[in-house]
Amino acid sequence: MIIITGASKNIGKYLFYNYINQENVVGTYNKTPCTNLINNNLFYKVDISDYNSVVNFFKEIEKSLDNITLINCAGIIYSDFTHKSDPQKWKQVIDTNLIGTYHMIRAFLPIMREQNFGRIINLSSVAAQKGSPGISAYAASKAALWGLSKSIAQENGSNGITINNINLGYANIGMGIENVTEKYQQIIKDQIPSKIFCEPKDIFLTVEYLRNTSYLNGISIDLSGGLI
Repeated sequence: MIIITGASKNIGKYLFYNYINQENVVGTYNKTPCTNLINNNLFYKVDISDYNSVVNFFKEIEKSLDNITLINCAGIIYSDFTHKSDPQKWKQVIDTNLIGTYHMIRAFLPIMREQNFGRIINLSSVAAQKGSPGISAYAASKAALWGLSKSIAQENGSNGITINNINLGYANIGMGIENVTEKYQQIIKDQIPSKIFCEPKDIFLTVEYLRNTSYLNGISIDLSGGLI
């Protein structure tokens, strides 16, 4: 089964619809529901920042869990210079992007270990290593996934479980484009050798690569087009 968080928008939605006719897949949403999918038990409302909400979701689908791939797409961004930032909004980014990802992994790891199989794929960002003004919370949350993944890989590698990150650059889908002006988009493209942003299909292909390559564990792949 494939479980995709943040599956009602952007990258999560794109991945969900690529898998829906191929494999057993369920998605989570928090604020943006897809009514027809909810009625078909394919979508579940989950606040990943709340561990009890995650556990309740796990219990609802537990009986159908087998050969689990967990794709952590859910995330939020808050933009402001650190010295002017709202501490509560800053913390919300950490609570969702980092702690929420941990909650999902924590809930599903035990059954992965029982079944001696699991694939965990986190959507991280090149912002974690490149930096950008005004997104300190987002960059911090994504960088933290690297250390989290390395430790979890060490703990679970002998149980047939892998965990890896995709450090996404700027793609023609999702938050990376929605929050950038056209003028700044061109500045970014000038730093990419191909002068283009990532197409969603390349994200899907990278996810598939990580799902099907059992010897990759605890790594972060830069899907950035060589952004410098």
